[in-house]
Parts: sequence; C-alpha cells; structure tokens
Amino acid sequence: MAVMNVNPTRMQLSKLKKQLTTAIRGHKMLKDKRDELMRQFLDLVRETKELREQVERELENCNAHFVNASAVMSKQSLDGSLLSPKQQISVEISSKNVMSVEIPQFETSARTSDSGDIFPYGFAFTSFELDDAVSSLDSLLPNLIKLAQYEKSCELMSAEIEKTRRRVNSLEHVMIPRYQETIKYISMKLEENDRSSRTRLMKVKDMLLDKAHGYSAG
Repeated sequence: MAVMNVNPTRMQLSKLKKQLTTAIRGHKMLKDKRDELMRQFLDLVRETKELREQVERELENCNAHFVNASAVMSKQSLDGSLLSPKQQISVEISSKNVMSVEIPQFETSARTSDSGDIFPYGFAFTSFELDDAVSSLDSLLPNLIKLAQYEKSCELMSAEIEKTRRRVNSLEHVMIPRYQETIKYISMKLEENDRSSRTRLMKVKDMLLDKAHGYSAG
C-alpha cells in the first residue's frame, strides 16, 4: 500500500490519526447502512416476486376473459364498446426516505366514485364476457400500480447498495490501510529522528565535557 505524500512531522501525525479515527467511524456507519439496506432490499424483493406472480396470474385471467368476449362479439363491436371510456384513474407520486433512498409512493384516485363508470358502454349490445373482462382489469389495476412502485423501489435501493458497497470497500481496502501505513511510516521516521537527535546530543555533551574537564561522559 502506497504511503501518502506528506511531511513526517508530529503535527501531520496527529492530523492523520484524527482522520483515521473518522474514516474508521465512517466505515462502520456505512457498513451498518449497507447491511440494513440489504435486509430491507431482500424483504422488498420477496414481496415484489410474490406480487409479480399474482399480477401475472391476474393478467392471464384478464386475457382469458377478453378472449371469451372476442369469441362472442365481432372485433368492430368490441373495439367500439371500449372506444370512449367514462372513468379515469390518476396517479399521484410522492416519496418516502428509507436509509437516504427516496422510495416512490404511488396513490391512485378515480375521477368519479361510481363503480359502474368502469364500463364505457351500455349493457344492451355487449356480452357478459366483456363485463367480466373489464371488471377483472379494474381489479388488477391497483396491484399493477403497486408492482411498478415496488420494482422502482428495488431499482433505487439496488443502486444505493452498490454505491454504499463501493464506498465501504474504498475505505476498507484503500483509505484506512493507507492512513495506517502513513502513520506507521511517520512514527518510524520520528523515532529515527529522535534517536539521531539523542546520539548527536550525547556526542555534543561528550565534546563539551572533554573540553571542560578533559574527559568524556562515557
């Protein structure tokens, strides 16, 4: 591990020790964040998988109803029946903060409160199979929107986990070892300088004693 390009002084050593303490604390916090994000992400993935399987079953059911309706109604009649919808669904998007990740929240609202408005046609010239198809599609819509919310949340949490993982690895394998190596290098340099200084002082002392009294301290 390369040592930082710094001056080997006591002031620099003290500064690096504080930075190392901060890096170690940040590393622990990021690891805790990563682990908690992973836990919540895996829970959400399980919920998303279950919901997706449910939505796919409901879509198959809707498709079967539309196939039945198309079997007893002409294509022109079927298309004309669905041409002018009376109901309208609005989706309001907000967000919720989960471990610094803005998770989307989808809320739906219908233009009218009349449940019969999901049928954009009169019942006189249509089949009950089409009624079943429209009803099943209306029942599916809330889960379909929830699935979109869950899958977007998984995507955002996955990106944040990867970002946090990279930061944890950078601290663990690069920054912290570099701080430690540099601190070790400066400490050794300072100790070497101290030994050299003591040696020089002892030599100066010997020279002064020899000059003053004709003998050395050794």
